[in-house]
Amino acid sequence: MPSESGRLSGRELGLVALICLAWAGNFITSKLALEDFPPFLFTALRLLLLTLLLGAFLKLPPRTVWPRLLAVALFNGVLHFALSFWSLKLSHNIASPAIVMQSYVPMVALLAWWLLGEKFHWRTGTAIAVSFLGVLVLGFDPAILADPLPLGLMLISALFIALGTIAMRGLQMDLIQQQGWTAAIGLIPIWLMSVLVEGNPLAHIQNAGTQAWIGVLYAALIASLVGHGLFFVLIKRHPVAMITPYLLTAPLLAAILGVVLLGDQVGIRVWIGGAMVLSGVLGVAMRNLQKAKPEPPVAADLV
Repeated sequence: MPSESGRLSGRELGLVALICLAWAGNFITSKLALEDFPPFLFTALRLLLLTLLLGAFLKLPPRTVWPRLLAVALFNGVLHFALSFWSLKLSHNIASPAIVMQSYVPMVALLAWWLLGEKFHWRTGTAIAVSFLGVLVLGFDPAILADPLPLGLMLISALFIALGTIAMRGLQMDLIQQQGWTAAIGLIPIWLMSVLVEGNPLAHIQNAGTQAWIGVLYAALIASLVGHGLFFVLIKRHPVAMITPYLLTAPLLAAILGVVLLGDQVGIRVWIGGAMVLSGVLGVAMRNLQKAKPEPPVAADLV
């Protein structure tokens, strides 16, 4: 039941903290797993595990849903995750990909304007500009200038999840059905991509260590089922825009964990650019929240 308080309760803030921990930890466990697994195979194993876990609960969707569902599965399940894991595997630190991924939020606003004709306020436009300027600042970090491919891959990955977010609008499916069908539909194309690009997957599977399999389990069980499950609980009670600002803790926490646990070396330009990206995302989210709230009555309405 939607909340009428306009703010999160202490219990709900606790759920947000769990979501951020689950998603931040996913960057660490996935980075370690990608030492043994190539990125497309890692994505395929994640989707396979989700399909096995949720397959028994799936119901055949009506025909009208399939075009939108196929788009969501392709954009979110296959292309976004495949490219983001590829970026993470190549990246020299956790901070850059974790922060740049958040640029999908301003991308959604731009795509909604371009594809759906939605208008946005100048404040939203300013926030979008700040966010993308932050990506440019981050990109001038010496380590990234020397190897720009990971940043480029994550930007493309963010574009695909933004397209998937647009496609999800109007998709009337609960979390189990949406995640289950996204995994089941995406499984075949990502396996084909893995075989064609990365070669025989059996060799990688046979030689994978314990930390690699922990990464697969974490990505499917903790990041997807727990993290997205709790997120689904919260958005049934509050507008998405109310939750988004709190979730910006996740990439910051991931960056800190990368420094503490993996010994990442993060330059000052990454922190400055990252702060600009996240402040821009925050600006878009706050503006969306303002639009989601009912307008106060004007004087004429009170007469």
